Amino acid sequence: DVYAKRGWFSPKSSKTWMEIGALSWKPNQVATFSNYGKGNVDVFAPGVDINSTVPGSEYEDLSGTSMAAPVVAGVAAVLRSYFPTLSAAQIKTILMETTVKTSVEYNKPGSKTETMKMDEMCVTGGMINLYEATQKAKVTKGKKKVKNIRP
Repeated sequence: DVYAKRGWFSPKSSKTWMEIGALSWKPNQVATFSNYGKGNVDVFAPGVDINSTVPGSEYEDLSGTSMAAPVVAGVAAVLRSYFPTLSAAQIKTILMETTVKTSVEYNKPGSKTETMKMDEMCVTGGMINLYEATQKAKVTKGKKKVKNIRP
């Protein structure tokens, strides 16, 4: 959330930056490689065995937070396309407030024996949820003015 470039008296921060953790498709599994932390990660999204394009017009199942982050970006893009008057900061707030929360014990990333609850692994204590985000966006008054580009 903090830029390397400094402001007049302090580091600059972003109101729209999000840190994403990676979930596995396996039950109660956060990806073993995922970042995590109550103050470090905002939300979790699918990030293991994601069918992705690769060079040569091929597909492969890839894993990483670099697979989870585009899931969150895609949810944000859907919201911005359907609700263009919502600002980027409003979209972030909606994404953070509409996660699916669970009290399930997940394997701690990098450990085969330790477990943690989701609310110990990220700020929101949950996973991204397009449906709930859309429902909240429907009732959120946008802050942006949008020009009609159609004649």
